[in-house]
Amino acid sequence: MSESWNLKPGNQTENTLLDVTELALEIAKSFGATMAEMSIGKGQGMSVTVRNGDVETVERNRDKSLAISVYFGHRNGTATTTDFSRSAIESSVRSACNIAKYTEEDEYNGLADVELLATEFPDLDLYHPWELEMEEAIDMALRCESAAFSSDSRVSNTEGASISSHTGIDLYANSHGFRGLSRSSRHSVGCSLIGGEGNDMQRDYWYDSKRDAKDLLTVESVGKEAANRTLRRLGARKIKTGKYPVIYEPSIASSLLGHLVSAISGSSLYRKASFLLDQKGEQIFPDNVRIHEQPHILKASGSSAFDSEGIATSPRDIVNNGVLEDYVLSSYSARKLGLVSTANAGGTHNLTIDSTDGGLDELIRSMGRGLVVSELIGFGVNTVTGDYSRGAFGFWVENGEIQYPVQEFTIAGNLTDMFRGFAAIGSDVDLRGSTRTGSILIDNMTVAGE
Repeated sequence: MSESWNLKPGNQTENTLLDVTELALEIAKSFGATMAEMSIGKGQGMSVTVRNGDVETVERNRDKSLAISVYFGHRNGTATTTDFSRSAIESSVRSACNIAKYTEEDEYNGLADVELLATEFPDLDLYHPWELEMEEAIDMALRCESAAFSSDSRVSNTEGASISSHTGIDLYANSHGFRGLSRSSRHSVGCSLIGGEGNDMQRDYWYDSKRDAKDLLTVESVGKEAANRTLRRLGARKIKTGKYPVIYEPSIASSLLGHLVSAISGSSLYRKASFLLDQKGEQIFPDNVRIHEQPHILKASGSSAFDSEGIATSPRDIVNNGVLEDYVLSSYSARKLGLVSTANAGGTHNLTIDSTDGGLDELIRSMGRGLVVSELIGFGVNTVTGDYSRGAFGFWVENGEIQYPVQEFTIAGNLTDMFRGFAAIGSDVDLRGSTRTGSILIDNMTVAGE
């Protein structure tokens, strides 16, 4: 394969990363490695947190790292360093080679297949540095907290309001000649509050996160939403044990798709540790459910032209018409299964479940009676059996309207039944993370309360 990369001519940082990469690959070859790959990156960021009108933390960070993996046939060794000097690189490569010489042969080890590597690098608009002075960041965090306090006198305390910003440049390279560089940024604002009256106290939070700071919600709106979410929890009651339909709000509905990904990931499948083993081609959701990857959405959190092995990403269906059409595989797990990588080394890329209905209010009306869950507590999910049990906080719905908040209950079921019970997916899609979903209504779950 001819060398290919998406570097900007004259960019000193990028050229430095490329020089380090070429040096490390050259040293690995001189030590007798038959193949080598590496990930190298530099980043910088800052964050501030204020609490009750005072500055609590102020941080700036700069980091860089180089991780190199070498192969002697099918034996593999890996080492890392944060020192980009020639001597440090040579020492790290030697360490990786020494490790490889003492590891067991694994016929599935190796670089990604050449024909799968990316050759095109579209600009996905992921890099938006934010020229933010520390004093300005502090002021924004104070304004966020102040907006929360001024929205209602019952907001009595805060766990902090924060502003953060990070930019980074990463380069993946291998001895097949692949060079792939990605520039990215991530900026966020968040606020966590405590509110209540007398002995009835609750806490909640809200945040926003974007590639481009210009797309962030205003700090005042984040503070007010945090206050609203905190105060709506006041007066929480307990609920009777029973079977009810349950709506997951978007911020936690993504966890359901996370369980799906875990169950269809290569490592779970080749270990035969998944409740969805041998389910490819089978219907596991209702026929109106579509779950797919959209790796090339501009500015999106999970966008990338290639995965962490350099394999080209592309839009693809994982579930279509409720049928499981594909798995989530890296090169290693694909080889173990006798399949081809799905470009998911490092995770999924903007995993999306298409909406089938209107927003949360419409789902509540269509549900009529049941629960809206806004928070999950603890972790009781077994992806081998599909058994599911989580503590939760939420709201009781009667006659298509929220009546009051409820707490101290557990929702339970089996993921096989839960997936088949997806009755509706809302249009209120949460775009802040790499999983994109609206509210999800499941038609029947066991709720353990009083």
